[in-house]
Amino acid sequence: MATDAATPANEYSVAFVTVPDNKVAVNVARQLVEKSLVACVNIIPGLTSIYAWEGKINEDPEVLMMIKTRTSRVDELIRFVREIHPYSVAEVISFPIASGNAPYLEWIGKTVPKGGTA
Repeated sequence: MATDAATPANEYSVAFVTVPDNKVAVNVARQLVEKSLVACVNIIPGLTSIYAWEGKINEDPEVLMMIKTRTSRVDELIRFVREIHPYSVAEVISFPIASGNAPYLEWIGKTVPKGGTA
């Protein structure tokens, strides 16, 4: 279902964060929700990440966090994740939600205050 006039496209975003294990994912997710930076975090276990780091090819198990928030809060989300993330370089990437189920997107809006990008 496309968004309607009450729910402008790109007002909301999905962010992806990888962490080393479920314990870290739950900790980060709970803090993000408690701080009202996000409406929801899906924790998806069972990933294998293959990546180049410091001149080597690495293969590690990870957990993916799929996070729903307001686009206006993404910068705050990134700053917060960087502060508490165990990796020296945390993966935090986001994409605007172009369209979706309007009642779900409105729920994100009711759950996450507009805030700012201070």
